[in-house]
This record gives sequence, C-alpha cells and structure tokens, in this order.
Amino acid sequence: MLAIFISSVFLAFFIVVLLLTKKQKGVTDKILAFLMGVIGLQMLGYYLKQTGYWELYPHLIGTTAPVLLFHGPLLYLYCLYSLRPDTQIRKIDFLHFIPGIGGYLYMTRFFFLYSAEQKRLVDSGAIDDYDTFAIILLFSIFISGITYAVLSYRLTILHKRKMENQFSFTENINLKWVRYIILSMGLIFVTAAIVMFVRDYLKVAFPFNADYIFYTIIILFIFFVGFYGIKQQNLFVNQTKPTPKPENEPVAEPEVPKYKHSGISDEEAKQLYTLLLQLMEQEKPFLESKLTLSELAEMMKITPNQLSQVINQVAKINFYDFINQYRVEAFIKQAEENPQYNLLSVALDAGFNSKSSFNQIFKKYKGVTPSTFLAQKRPKL
Repeated sequence: MLAIFISSVFLAFFIVVLLLTKKQKGVTDKILAFLMGVIGLQMLGYYLKQTGYWELYPHLIGTTAPVLLFHGPLLYLYCLYSLRPDTQIRKIDFLHFIPGIGGYLYMTRFFFLYSAEQKRLVDSGAIDDYDTFAIILLFSIFISGITYAVLSYRLTILHKRKMENQFSFTENINLKWVRYIILSMGLIFVTAAIVMFVRDYLKVAFPFNADYIFYTIIILFIFFVGFYGIKQQNLFVNQTKPTPKPENEPVAEPEVPKYKHSGISDEEAKQLYTLLLQLMEQEKPFLESKLTLSELAEMMKITPNQLSQVINQVAKINFYDFINQYRVEAFIKQAEENPQYNLLSVALDAGFNSKSSFNQIFKKYKGVTPSTFLAQKRPKL
C-alpha cells in the first residue's frame, strides 16, 4: 500500500510539472497545478508519517495540517474559471484562502518555538496545547470541502441554464470533466467525515487502518486526473490568448440581470410571443442547427433579453427547449411524410446537430426513442 502511496505522490507532482511547463498556460492550468500540488504534499506528509519519518524529523509534524483547507477553494476556483473567459484570477478570489493561511499563522508558534521533543509530545497527545485547534481545524476542513463541492456543482447547473437560455444546441457545452472532479472531491470529504465520525466519535475499531479508506479515494482521484489529462486534449487548451473558434461554437454572452432592461409589459410580451409563433411557422428558423438567442432576436427586431423574457414568461420554458420542440415536431412530420428516408438524415434536416443529441432530445419530449414513437403511430395491419 505504501508503494502505491509514493507512486501517487510522484504522479501528482508529475501532473504539476506537466501543467506548469506548458508554453502557454491558462488560468485553469495554474489552479489545477496548485490543487494537485497541495494534494501531493498531503499524500507525502501522510507517507512520511506512516514510514516513521515524523519520529526521526519531528519538525515535519503539523506542516501539512492546514493544507486541506486549500482543497475546497481550489476546486471552486477551478470550476469557476473553467466556465469563465478570464485569463487572470481576480484579487477578490484570494479571499477563499484566508482560512488556510490563518491556520498556518496560528501554528507559527508551534513551528518555530516548540522544540523537537515538545512537538513529539503534542503529536502523541501528551501536551494538549493544540487539542481545541485540532478539533476546530478538522470540522473546518470537512465543512470547507463539502461546502465548496456543493457550490462548485451549483456553478455548473447555473452555467448550463445560462447556456440553454442562449443556445439551441449543447454539443460543444461539455461539463462532464468539471463535474467528475467535483463529485470525486466531494466523495473524498464525505468519506473522510464518515470514517472520522465512526472511528473517533462512535469508537468503532476497524480491523485495518481506516485512513486508507479515504486516502485510497484520493489515490484514485490522482490517477484519474493523470489519465484523463493525458487522454483529453481539452484539459490543456490554451487560455492565455483567445484562439479562433469554430463557426457558431457557443460563446457565453455577458449575462444581463433578468429582464432589468427589457422595457416590455406582460401584455406586450404576449403580443411579441404571438409574432414569434408566426415567425417560427413562416420562416422556420429552428431548421438552422446553430441558431442562437441573439440571431432569433435580430429576426424579431428586439433585444436578446426581451426575447428571453417573452419565451420564459409566456411559454414557461427556456430558449433551448422552445427551439428543440419545434425541431422534434418538424422531424415527426417529415418522417411520417417520407418513411423511406433515413431517420438521421431527417433529423439533421430538422435542425439537429448529431444523432446522440437528437435521440436525447426526442426522448426527453416524447418519452420514447424516435423509431419506437414512429412505430407506435403507424397503423397496424
């Protein structure tokens, strides 16, 4: 097990080197490198303790204790800047690191004024100078880790909603990698909290070292980041300079406070919605696979914020659902009128971008796959 520990430490620092030696580093590269660095330090500290180095070099005791307070903030900032176009971290975001820095400042007396023997006695519990601090630190670590995991996941939900209010397609909006990191980190802190509660509060004696439970998850997390980082190109994309984007690739527009400047009443919204339905029937803009809120608003001669209000307020759905409902109905009509045609070609003609997105959207609205739906509608002989 210890061999796996040291392997994960080397892998964590290897990922750090890989990220920091890039020719053009983005802000998310730096944040991820910092996150993997503190995880590597934490694993190294535990490895040194398990192999007896703390006894030989007692000045190492406690050096990694507050490091865990950096995990949650780094996770949150990684998610935040994965969903933002910024190329530099804002100064206000450094406030997230105050608890961790405060922990180290509180321990300065221990680090610089305690003798080697005193540090051994504190670590063994013979001196209770830092017992209260240790309890507060432990609870702070669990609360920080779980809270930041929840906040990070909430970021992805809000981002997805924002994108669905601006785009009629989501093929290029992939949040899976970010969510995998969030769920993995959340699992680590939840597991650690459960193990600590069962072992230290309920006094349940494990037949093995219980620390290995959550440290095993950390090891798997490190190997996962290493494997996924090598396999997936989008983890190491250049964010320092804007790169040319494929035509019509979704780029989040500045978000306007909801309907703050729309300047239309409920009655006007209903009238505009009627005009919108007429436009959809006559011009069929939904057949354009890369249709955006801004493009449809331009056709309506109104602002994107006004169009968003009209759809959200009157139709009670977002732009993404509004457009794709039309595409589903257009597909059904074309497929029934031309049963000899391939279903995918009909779907592409109806405005869908790919087979996977078409099947997912169709099943969302109709509850069954396209082929099953059409088979049910055909008259039985």
